Amino acid sequence: MLEKYKNGPFITYTLFAIQVVVFLLEYLLPVKQLGSMYGPFVAYLHEYWRFVTPIFIHYGLMHIVFNSVVLYYMGQQLEAIYGHWRFLAIYLLSGILGNMTSFAFNQVNVSSAGASTALFGVFGAFVAMGMHFKHYPGFKELTQQYLILIGINLAFGLVGNGIDIFGHIGGVLGGFVLGQTIAVPYQKDSYRKSMQVLFALIFVFLCIFCLLYGFKKYQLLV
Repeated sequence: MLEKYKNGPFITYTLFAIQVVVFLLEYLLPVKQLGSMYGPFVAYLHEYWRFVTPIFIHYGLMHIVFNSVVLYYMGQQLEAIYGHWRFLAIYLLSGILGNMTSFAFNQVNVSSAGASTALFGVFGAFVAMGMHFKHYPGFKELTQQYLILIGINLAFGLVGNGIDIFGHIGGVLGGFVLGQTIAVPYQKDSYRKSMQVLFALIFVFLCIFCLLYGFKKYQLLV
């Protein structure tokens, strides 16, 4: 039983379980106290863990149900392709960049949360992977489908109320960059080392830029 769990998408199941537990805790504690992305707390109280915790916090039943369904199906696919720990790195780091982007560009009074930052990272990683394996049957079509899905979701975010569009943009950008950085196992020859290093540096630059831009917004930098 344990061996079957280890060979399956246990990272996806664990992420799923964590956000369900956190959602239940929301009946006891307000989301700001649990760790939603709230810029003033990051800027003035130095609560940098808020770049991570919003990934597991959701506003309402429909929010967590939708994101959980996407995580369950998309997470299993990406985890099967990249392996457990590469998938976890893409998921969490994409979510972190998404929350950093939210911190940098959202209005100061906005509180945001949700797995969407990380899930958009999954979409971005699929697009990056499709570019590496565009000659493989089905990959080109799959990449086009995800590009359309990303476009629709971002367009909906521009007109929808209560949607953290900056978090989504940061997440998908992070996933794409990480998808160029982290090689698919057994297909490492399809990745040029120099490009992997370049995209890794791009990811670090984006994180630092968002952090500094956010501090500047809160007038902590001249």
